[in-house]
Amino acid sequence: MKTIRRFLLPAVITFSSCALLIAQGSGGANVAPGRGKGAPRPALSIFTTAWADGGEIPMKYASRGENKSPAFEFRWMLGTNPGTAPDELQTYAVIFHDIENSANRTTADTLHWTAFNIPGTAKGIAEGLGSGDLPDGTRNGPGNASRAGKPPAYDGPGAGPGRTHHYVFEFYALDTKLDLPATTTREDLFKAMEGHIVSKAAWVGRFPGPTQ
Repeated sequence: MKTIRRFLLPAVITFSSCALLIAQGSGGANVAPGRGKGAPRPALSIFTTAWADGGEIPMKYASRGENKSPAFEFRWMLGTNPGTAPDELQTYAVIFHDIENSANRTTADTLHWTAFNIPGTAKGIAEGLGSGDLPDGTRNGPGNASRAGKPPAYDGPGAGPGRTHHYVFEFYALDTKLDLPATTTREDLFKAMEGHIVSKAAWVGRFPGPTQ
């Protein structure tokens, strides 16, 4: 019996010590969640009532329809809660492209429309924006319309026969105003935004080609 007790006692002490260490390691007083992380930053979110994200784009906004640019609302969020725009925000830019197309067998897709220098104070963009430079400082940039020799402007979806294409509206919040002409290229627009992007958001739409 003495021999059994001699072996049991160290085992009990060891088990008790481990339990104590585990309890201390999992206790709230000894854990500092989030320590070392910076304060959460607001993130840009966009919304439109024109169609659900990922849904079908109405003919109203298509090139063979009314060809009107859709309205979008800018929202700033802190996680799932409403937030305020960061102090460094100066302007917004939008890039609208057809991600299904591959131009000239390259990785480049079809750029339908861009606009930049949308004021940072804007709460969104209105439906049916005009062409060229707008009164609030917004500048229409490279896209299908300007490629045809017309003033830069919105150009809606226009998928070919029998196919449904996916289109993306990408919105960039920038900490600068872009010193670029309306005749700039897509590449130069991206280059000018590099290092100035505060936040980014996107909205997707599908558009079917005409039936044959």
